[in-house]
Amino acid sequence: MPKKPSSKPAKPAKVPVHGPQHANQVRIIGGQWKRTPLPVLSALGLRPTPDRVRETVFNWINHQCDANWAKLQVLDLFAGSGALGFEAASRGAQSVTLIDSNTQVIRQLEEIKTKLKADNVQIMRGDAVASAQSAVTRGQQFDLIFLDPPYQQSFLERTLPLCAKLLKAGGMVYAESGLALEFADGEAPEWLAPWEIIRADKAGMVFYHLLKYKA
Repeated sequence: MPKKPSSKPAKPAKVPVHGPQHANQVRIIGGQWKRTPLPVLSALGLRPTPDRVRETVFNWINHQCDANWAKLQVLDLFAGSGALGFEAASRGAQSVTLIDSNTQVIRQLEEIKTKLKADNVQIMRGDAVASAQSAVTRGQQFDLIFLDPPYQQSFLERTLPLCAKLLKAGGMVYAESGLALEFADGEAPEWLAPWEIIRADKAGMVFYHLLKYKA
């Protein structure tokens, strides 16, 4: 006997859905722009610092600066999503300089700056190492420097020695890495030896550190 036609409507064919280029996002966690979402350009493979890690890190920094952001000059050499730099600006940093080499990233950072009316933020397109070297030549100095570079590309080894010349007395560097930067006495590599690790922690495969220059 022939089968009776099913009374159930046929399921529509699945159509692949392509989300927006910045489908991912992070949020500013403190200050005047608290809870403001920041889009992340997923197509570029950006790896923004997770919200919970930033909360920990900014608690560390608050403790070191007595929560007084108003006089802090901040540099972010690998800006990416801008999560670290805009967080600092949201908390009232005197000035924040965001640097990234990617044109799409710079365009998005400019859009965020305009939306937030972030007058204390300056955005520059450039290579991180070359920009740091140029800042050293100009005699610029900062109270806080963020280093969240792509892993396995020796960026920390190349930028930390420059940061030693870019930091004001008592300044701090926040550094993320795919490896721990903590070594036994006398075993740290030459580029890390002059630095003291004030705080350090790990989230998943990410190691994050707050550093001060010993000299």
